[in-house]
Amino acid sequence: MTTTVKCPTCEKTVVWAAESPFRPFCSERCKLIDLGDWAAENHRIADKQPIDAALSEEFLAELEQEFLAKDNQFFKE
Repeated sequence: MTTTVKCPTCEKTVVWAAESPFRPFCSERCKLIDLGDWAAENHRIADKQPIDAALSEEFLAELEQEFLAKDNQFFKE
């Protein structure tokens, strides 16, 4: 029995076997298109929890206040 899958890029049928070196893609071109999409962040793995923008801003403000309150010699030199 031959296993086939659809190319994630162009949806062409691909045989899942050693003679299909670019599997699950049908060609190197489709593989590179997909890689480019990941690099451009068109594809991404979803975060487990959505970021609460207001809470993040509040947290950053607190960190900034703590940083400013400390006597940090590193930045004075």
